[in-house]
Amino acid sequence: MSTKGRAAIYVEPNQPLVVDEVEFADPGPDQVLVKIFSSGVCHSQLHTMQRPARKGQSLPALLGHESTGIVVAKGREVRHVQEGDHVITTWVDRDSARTNQPMVLHALNDRGQYYANWQGKAVMHSAATWAEYAVAQQRVVLPMPKELATDVTAIIGCAVMTGAGAIINTLQVRSGQSVAVFGAGGIGLCALAAAAIVDAYPVIAVDISGAKLEFARRFGATHLVDAKQVDPVQAIKEITGDGADFAIDAIGLPLTQEQILRSVRPGFSGLNKGGTALLIGITPPGAKAVLDTSLFIGNRCFARTSGGDCKPERDFPIFLRWFRDGKLKLNDLITNRYRLEQINQAVDDLEHGRILGRGIVTFD
Repeated sequence: MSTKGRAAIYVEPNQPLVVDEVEFADPGPDQVLVKIFSSGVCHSQLHTMQRPARKGQSLPALLGHESTGIVVAKGREVRHVQEGDHVITTWVDRDSARTNQPMVLHALNDRGQYYANWQGKAVMHSAATWAEYAVAQQRVVLPMPKELATDVTAIIGCAVMTGAGAIINTLQVRSGQSVAVFGAGGIGLCALAAAAIVDAYPVIAVDISGAKLEFARRFGATHLVDAKQVDPVQAIKEITGDGADFAIDAIGLPLTQEQILRSVRPGFSGLNKGGTALLIGITPPGAKAVLDTSLFIGNRCFARTSGGDCKPERDFPIFLRWFRDGKLKLNDLITNRYRLEQINQAVDDLEHGRILGRGIVTFD
């Protein structure tokens, strides 16, 4: 028995999403049907919508990859959640033993039915959350306490995981170490917040928007650097002495990639390790950064992370506890709320910098 619900459908690149009714099949043996409470509006979806269709990519498709919801049906092999449970969906495998397995874009279940059908066409998706329902592989569905808010916690599945995960997992920042974050958007703010929670100092926010920089103070930024007004690399060195222990690029531009490497402190071979520059932003298609390799002589490190190296079963309870205890201010971080029929406005707001923190789509 199928389930019908509205969804934002990606029909072709560089065109508005179509909001229409989609038919969702019953979940397969290892899948969960989730009724969505709330979904994050992630910048990575802009890259998907704006780039030419890749070879082998099938359209139409559904988008979105971070949400909260309630389990309404599950396959016979699903044991860790039950019908009626509140859950978080994400795009990283909850089981650390399988984190290297890629997500699969399904079309058919084990009974030969389309997981999602729109106007007689198979709609490709993988736990897509810009919809009233999602058919998700069990490995990207995690239980959450029912007493916690189900709107703002939707962004734990990507923004928090990526930004905060970079701090506690990839970089393993410790008390008193200095952190600079380039880009005070949703993910950058999560990185700043996590840095403050683990007692890093100084915690430096870098952006070209004065409004975003002032907003970053709410999440623990101790120093603000307006890259429109000053050279951010020099400013960071003046704040820290000889460079930050860690510099994060939450934007992904070639310029910011070069700047984070120049912003971290040097080390000396055999004596001490230099600082680490970490890229977490998505580089625009075709863009290439040129790094000064002489900087690596000072034992500096340049790294890349995806999803904050998170293991959701281990890390999501930490993030939820931070939120419950008032350390992770998700209610402040969510600055824009939309209904599904406003999804194209949400996308436009994100593209043109009108979302100060993070946006979410909420459902009844």
